[in-house]
Amino acid sequence: MALAGAGDGDPEQESRELFLVKAVKIGLVVLLYWFVSITMVFLNKYLLDSPSLHLDAPLFVTFYQCVVTVALCKGLSLLTYVIPPHVLEFPSVRFDLKVLRSVLPLSVVFIGMIIFNNLCLKHLGVAFYTVGRCLSTVFNVLLSYVMLKQTTSSYALLSCGVILGGFCLGINQEGAEGTLSWLGIFFGVLASMCVSLNAIYTKKVLPEVDGSIWRLTFYNNVNACILFFPLLLLSGELGTLLNFDKLDQLHFWGMMTLGGVFGFAIGYVTGMQIKFTSPLTHNISGTAKACAQTVLAVFYYQQTKSFLWWTSNMMVLGGSFCYTWVKGLEMKKTQDQPVQSSGNEKKSAVGV
Repeated sequence: MALAGAGDGDPEQESRELFLVKAVKIGLVVLLYWFVSITMVFLNKYLLDSPSLHLDAPLFVTFYQCVVTVALCKGLSLLTYVIPPHVLEFPSVRFDLKVLRSVLPLSVVFIGMIIFNNLCLKHLGVAFYTVGRCLSTVFNVLLSYVMLKQTTSSYALLSCGVILGGFCLGINQEGAEGTLSWLGIFFGVLASMCVSLNAIYTKKVLPEVDGSIWRLTFYNNVNACILFFPLLLLSGELGTLLNFDKLDQLHFWGMMTLGGVFGFAIGYVTGMQIKFTSPLTHNISGTAKACAQTVLAVFYYQQTKSFLWWTSNMMVLGGSFCYTWVKGLEMKKTQDQPVQSSGNEKKSAVGV
């Protein structure tokens, strides 16, 4: 009897072990997302505005990162021919002019998003970057109403009001400290608008690439590489590059390539975090990451900030968190309604 019982597993213990394994996996994925995202911001800040590098060519930095993304997409696509699908899940990508043309409107918005994003980071710095580029939620509400005729609940609008209040207070405090760049704020507002437009156009264009985010990434960046050439010529950055004294240094190209790799990786780890958690949890994690990023930046750059400056950051992050939470509850309520109505129909059918 003792021998027979020894082989039996404890279901409760097995359940606890499975929960622990799942919790560890989620924790590792969230940590990976935080590491990649925060490192990418600091790395871009170094490439865009480092006194030791002294390279004033934000368009070229962005262009090179697009080139790296295209190369990585094509390389991973080729690897699928020799690596089993269960080991490397990546769609096949190839140049298709028809698809390139259909993705072009999104690519224009995408270029605006990454250019203004980098210009905002260049002029504002990492510590104020969260506040400077916080209006994407507000633009999401405005553009959803204008373009898609979607209304927003009063609680979500209240959350947007808190974000706007934090944004205005942040500008006031940054100005009081003498570190405000109105050009950086301008680029931050444009970047926020492009982020919202990018989300709207992505939904429209996804069917053209069979719903594959990776195919969309590939075509988006191919278009971006092509469209960047006239921008580089018009901006005069090619002349800046020719006079750049570190153009032949391996360290410079290594950091540039690393920036491109992290830019590509952020798409992968974002997908992983959503897969292992949920879109709502991903947005909450992103808000918490922005808070940690701000604190790290203040310590790293040895800055001293006032109480009201920190209050502006907390208002922006708190408003973003509340908006995410409200939208999550609204989505859950919408999903539950068909189930409830179906149950009511069944009850009435039984009553008849």
